[in-house]
Amino acid sequence: MALPDFLVIGAPKSGTTALHAALARHPQIFMSAVKEPKFFLTDGPPPDRGGPGDAQTFKEHVWRRADYEALFDQAPRGTLKGESTPFYLYDRQAQRRIQALIPGARLIVVLRDPVERAHSNWTHLWSAGLEPVGDVVRACAEEERRVAAGWSAFWHYVSLGRYGEQLEHLYGLFPRENVLQFRYRDLVDEPAATLDRICAFLGVEQGLIDEVPRENVTAHPDPTLRHRALSRLMRAGATVGRHLPGRLAASLTEPLEKALQESGRPRRPLSWEQRQALIPRFRDDIALLEKVTGEDFGDWLRPRDRSGGLMGGRPPGQGQARNGRPRVH
Repeated sequence: MALPDFLVIGAPKSGTTALHAALARHPQIFMSAVKEPKFFLTDGPPPDRGGPGDAQTFKEHVWRRADYEALFDQAPRGTLKGESTPFYLYDRQAQRRIQALIPGARLIVVLRDPVERAHSNWTHLWSAGLEPVGDVVRACAEEERRVAAGWSAFWHYVSLGRYGEQLEHLYGLFPRENVLQFRYRDLVDEPAATLDRICAFLGVEQGLIDEVPRENVTAHPDPTLRHRALSRLMRAGATVGRHLPGRLAASLTEPLEKALQESGRPRRPLSWEQRQALIPRFRDDIALLEKVTGEDFGDWLRPRDRSGGLMGGRPPGQGQARNGRPRVH
């Protein structure tokens, strides 16, 4: 069977795209050309309802078994086959489907500060003109309503970052030796060592890949009248696009998305006030994560400085820019 030997399963906005590209450069690894096939997210066709832009995303699902296996048909003999769908960690049914079909699969998990992850996720959709709420704290408050309305997982800003619950469930299905978990900052600050750690986990030669692609930082358009108008058109185009073939649907929205990105500033860091408002949504789960993993994640409950490091005490001020260190997304 042409099924993957390993999967990068989470979390979204935690460097999985860059990691997929880095692993694809290893001569003993074959990564699917479709980075995010989403095969294990459903038992059949994806749903036909959701939030703004979800219809286009659902059209991208590789949900037929034959189509999924075809992604790995070209893998050279003897190479390890892998794919990256960062929603598998969040989706409990996806975890069960993986266990049923590939019980011996090796799973790679990247954990990012959940507040930073939520902010990056919100910025992604805001910059694309799909997120109608112009403040991440207020957008997070909309999550329960959006989940009930069937909006796709990428809109679940808070729930996607509750890793304790997700890993507790995962470890009930897979032995711990089948799971490699590490922090997003490891991939950013020590890419060579982290890639060697992944290669050792997969059982392929170390030292052959030592860097990850640089990040294309998402622009952060200001909430101007122009942005609001383009965003409304974007959401309208996405609604119409659900009834059109994939390429035709994309032709409606791609020019608008390009226009939205023009003159946008790089993503701005969270203020300490925003961070304070969001931390309580993760506090109990961080305690569970520490219990499940035996590791300390207390830094996720504290302020961050302009470079993403820990502050000793005083909260950072608004408007501080991050330094120029390359990042991954």
